Amino acid sequence: MSFQPLLPGSTSPSGQQITLGVMGGGQLGRMFVQAAQAMGYFTAVLDPDPASPAGLISHYHIRAAFDDQQGLAQLMQRCDAVTTEFENVPAPALLSLGAQRRVAPSAACVALAQDRVQEKNLFLRCAPHSGVRPAPYAVIDSAAAAAGAAHELLPGILKTARLGYDGKGQVRVATRAELVDAWEQLGQVSCVLEKMLDLQAECSVLVARSANGACVSFPVQKNTHQGGILTRTEVYPGVLPEALAQRAQASTAALAQQLDYVGVLCVEYFIVSAGAAALELVVNEMAPRPHNSGHYTQDACDLSQFDAQVRTLAGLPLPTPRQHSPALMLNLLGDLWFEPNAQRSQRSEQAVSPPWDQVLALPGTHLHLYGKLQARHGRKMGHINITAPSVAQLRQTSVQAQALLGLAD
Repeated sequence: MSFQPLLPGSTSPSGQQITLGVMGGGQLGRMFVQAAQAMGYFTAVLDPDPASPAGLISHYHIRAAFDDQQGLAQLMQRCDAVTTEFENVPAPALLSLGAQRRVAPSAACVALAQDRVQEKNLFLRCAPHSGVRPAPYAVIDSAAAAAGAAHELLPGILKTARLGYDGKGQVRVATRAELVDAWEQLGQVSCVLEKMLDLQAECSVLVARSANGACVSFPVQKNTHQGGILTRTEVYPGVLPEALAQRAQASTAALAQQLDYVGVLCVEYFIVSAGAAALELVVNEMAPRPHNSGHYTQDACDLSQFDAQVRTLAGLPLPTPRQHSPALMLNLLGDLWFEPNAQRSQRSEQAVSPPWDQVLALPGTHLHLYGKLQARHGRKMGHINITAPSVAQLRQTSVQAQALLGLAD
């Protein structure tokens, strides 16, 4: 598949400015819009929320549900190409748009990422090409399947096949009885039971692949999660064993190739103990879009993940991204507006802005807030990228920033 590039600042045959659209108006859509506008494109957002972060800054904000036919028709009329900011956008909507407009990633790729059963099957099919397999698993779609699950899969984690994210839709189970109870607790929907592994670390890889098959990789990202939510990403030479990092990059590129994927793809991996101090890579899940763990690229690379999203959608050249500084990303949840920090010593029930002036006085700190009008516990409000000339300086600045914000190291 290939297509003519949509050049920045040009006009379509109808005479309107080339416009790039995005399904979804959250923070990932906002950062896509910012990258597209910086290159001279007009932008359009489809999102029902009148205060959506992306909709507030876009040229056009179509306030409609993601499956609203009139809204989709407006998006199609406005746009020359359309992408998505989240994987749970209705795949039929993307399929409908794709019949008339350039859509990347495709509806088929997005639909696959919406279902853990299909996703695990893909990982198994691609294992001969990617060299990496998922954790041992079983599909749990009935009480009989739960009661008869293999002992080898316990203890494990039961995950809903659809709509689970940031630790939601997941229950740890140690016995078959707990498994049966957990399946009922999750609503008796189709689930995947994954064997718990000896987890040593987590990492992710971003690749960008164009319609002509060119594929480039960003550096491997080491991730730290708490309660299923990403809290920190570290990216610098030596953060992970080099051979393991290269294998993760090669695996991700192979998955994109097998899918004939167009756009930005993130694949998350577990790093597990394989005995005798050896480490093994296990593929966990994929996201057909830019990813929270890739936000460091905005300030540490000469091409961000959002720049790559714009380029793959518009059919522009796709050079290999270069990281120019060691980097660390801190996720900022709404809890920071209520928890003790450098400005107050006691927990508050009223939202108070964190001490950004003190944080930004630290060298190499870059604050990115998402334009959300109200802070709430657990809500993703922004992130801080920290860059430094050395890993030692990076860690020192990170410790200082976390202390100011009351974040655990």
